[in-house]
Amino acid sequence: MARRRSPSTEAGQASVDLIGAIPALLVAVLIAAQLIAAGHALWSAGLAARAGARAAVVGRDATPAARRALPGILRRGSLVVGGLRRGSLVGEGLRRGSLGGEGGGVAVSVGVPRLVPGLPELRVSARTSLEADGG
Repeated sequence: MARRRSPSTEAGQASVDLIGAIPALLVAVLIAAQLIAAGHALWSAGLAARAGARAAVVGRDATPAARRALPGILRRGSLVVGGLRRGSLVGEGLRRGSLGGEGGGVAVSVGVPRLVPGLPELRVSARTSLEADGG
């Protein structure tokens, strides 16, 4: 006759397994959240670069337009390059294609928010250029 295990001998085993898996689960969630934050920062930098390029095409200053397009948490420490008006030496250099096209370009670089203190700083950048219609 086969001997049966009583349910009381394995009581609590699931709790021990869960406690052992919690640290790995937390690390996985933090990694996923950090990747989401990096993706959001990259997406926002792209939108800000496009807003700055649109402003430059219509003759306005690209830097304030790009910064306004960024979420508040990403504005501090952001770098906006390009979109300078015709006539400035830097603007002419950008318009000759050093940053992204004949019509000039705007590049935006932002820091990725760190979810865990002590992580190294990570920056993401996006650039775009638009050209005005001839008509």
